[in-house]
Amino acid sequence: MAFWLAGKYNAMVTAEENVTTAWSQVENQYQRRSDLIPNLVATVKGYAEHESQVFENVTEARAKATQMTLSEDATPEQMMAFQAAQGELTQALGRLLALAENYPDLKANENFRDLQAQLEGTENRIAVARNAFNEAAKAYNILIRKFPNNIVAGIFGFGQKAYFEADEGADKVPVVEF
Repeated sequence: MAFWLAGKYNAMVTAEENVTTAWSQVENQYQRRSDLIPNLVATVKGYAEHESQVFENVTEARAKATQMTLSEDATPEQMMAFQAAQGELTQALGRLLALAENYPDLKANENFRDLQAQLEGTENRIAVARNAFNEAAKAYNILIRKFPNNIVAGIFGFGQKAYFEADEGADKVPVVEF
């Protein structure tokens, strides 16, 4: 019986560590994006100094997103708040990148193009890392909820992990007008 219990416990520890590792990859990608933003803002500022409101919005959104810390044990409500802060930053960055359309010299600037490409790559990495986290959380949640594992999980305090979910309104097709 003791070996069986130890085996179940160790499987849960392994699954929980997989979730923790996946979460750290999500955080790494958000940090990468946050680190790119000051360089992107500085590059755009050189071309569009009178667009101060856009720069302030990006700076405020970045500050809000980086102040919010979250662990892999976050509740669904905490996860939603974290996603909302990251979503605000994504929208602010979108407005910043849209400025390039008004400044042909900026669009042609190699530094801007490189930063834009790195940012786009980072957004893809964030999506991949979030998906990997959700997969690890799913495997863990299934493990601790199945019988008789649920009894062992209850004894040792293994609780369910929250998932990243789609942003509000993501299920609606955007309208594109030309």
